[in-house]
Amino acid sequence: MKEKDLSWRFIVHIILKILSWALFVILLLVAIFLLYYYIANKIYVAKGSGHEPKFSIYTIATGSMVPNINPLDAVINMKVNNSSDLKVGDIITFISSSPASAGLTITHRIREITEDENGNACFVTKGDANNIEDESCAKFQNIIGKVIIKIPGLGHIQKFLASGIGWLLFILIPALIIIARDIMKLTRLSAIKDNASKMTEKKKKNPKKEAEEKRRKEEIKRKLLNENKGEKQYYKDPTIKEIEKEKIDKNNKQKRKKN
Repeated sequence: MKEKDLSWRFIVHIILKILSWALFVILLLVAIFLLYYYIANKIYVAKGSGHEPKFSIYTIATGSMVPNINPLDAVINMKVNNSSDLKVGDIITFISSSPASAGLTITHRIREITEDENGNACFVTKGDANNIEDESCAKFQNIIGKVIIKIPGLGHIQKFLASGIGWLLFILIPALIIIARDIMKLTRLSAIKDNASKMTEKKKKNPKKEAEEKRRKEEIKRKLLNENKGEKQYYKDPTIKEIEKEKIDKNNKQKRKKN
């Protein structure tokens, strides 16, 4: 049972790791795209026409394109350089010139390609869920781009993150956890450094103790020289063998006395 439990835990761990890495890669790609779009948009604002972002992202607010694109889905558009690159059936994002939605950003499907009063291409559009076509055709200069990718439900995440609970759960709390972990790591490192410094201090020789030890040895040497006035003996630190020999001699003397 234990081996089975371990194998299942290992499988679950691997699956969770794969999912976490997949989510990380997706979020990283989204972050890179958003950074690109932000920089490209800043360049467009600074330099004007001719420097529009090559790619753009929009969140769908209405159900005019249901069931193909639902509300709060996100679409990524690619800028189109020539009107000939567009065809009937393509989904485009454009600035509307219809009286009911003038100036709004719309994402609808091309139903027909006609010409405006100047002979330029004009695209008749319609929402998949709408009963009628848009009142005014979309002029090429008003087209932001052609939809190339749909990201289902991304707007839900955006909406949730913008709310107080989402900001708390996904931004504030993770940030606090990261900060707390960093503080704990720093505390542990500080404790390890303190222990290491204490150990090195203990290993260091104490000058006072060395001086006391030296004085003690000198005192013992003088005493030995006074006891042995005849022959001059030099002091040697007693070794373990000499101490053991003295113990053996004492034991032998005691045995002889008893006998």
